[in-house]
Amino acid sequence: MERSKLVAYLTGAISIILAIAYLLLVSLLDLRGEMIPAPQDPLMIPSGIKSLSLTAENLHSQTAFTAPFLSP
Repeated sequence: MERSKLVAYLTGAISIILAIAYLLLVSLLDLRGEMIPAPQDPLMIPSGIKSLSLTAENLHSQTAFTAPFLSP
């Protein structure tokens, strides 16, 4: 077999493998469900974090960083 035919077959096989891998990856990512955009309001707190006592006083006592929307 000529070298150019071997290179062509090898390139074609790699291309097909990459295409199948891409389709599988897209299918797996699509199974995760609907994509919901991130909240735009900085004061919105996810439901799992609402149970924590995050107040401005607690943050001031634990860290030196103060966020503008949490200032006392």
